[in-house]
Amino acid sequence: MSLQDEIIVWDGKSASDIDKLFRSYSDDSNFIQSVISLLKEISGQKGASWLLKAWFENGYSVEPEQSSKIIDSLPKIKTWETKLHVLQCLPYVSILIKKKFVVEDFVRASLKEKNKFVRAWAYNGFYELAKQHPEYRAEATALFNAAIEHEAASVKARIRHIVKSGF
Repeated sequence: MSLQDEIIVWDGKSASDIDKLFRSYSDDSNFIQSVISLLKEISGQKGASWLLKAWFENGYSVEPEQSSKIIDSLPKIKTWETKLHVLQCLPYVSILIKKKFVVEDFVRASLKEKNKFVRAWAYNGFYELAKQHPEYRAEATALFNAAIEHEAASVKARIRHIVKSGF
């Protein structure tokens, strides 16, 4: 069975099963390219985003062209789990000038999500956008200040972490 087939049959819940997929396939030279391609497929998004996050957390990186492909997948992402994982991956992704508006749209939409973890990481995504493109810094600061007043505790905790990092 191929990586794509295994992701499609994955139950979407078992961390140990998706971790086995990562360990089985991550040494393949086409692994990250396959994962990035699967982000555009609704049936494979959740598993692909988990594998992408694991890729970065295991110390791997992507080329700028691969970063662009990850960003190109953002408008196609549907599930809250996939949004969360991709937002958690933004610190590892180069946001090229020509792609910053795609990231901006995705992050702004994620700030309005019902799921508080997605919102928390959307603030982090706005921070990453502002880090790479300083023209967003003032707006990011204003967003963080407003969120500290009105957001859930988990969102406030993520913002405090951002502020402590030197923003």
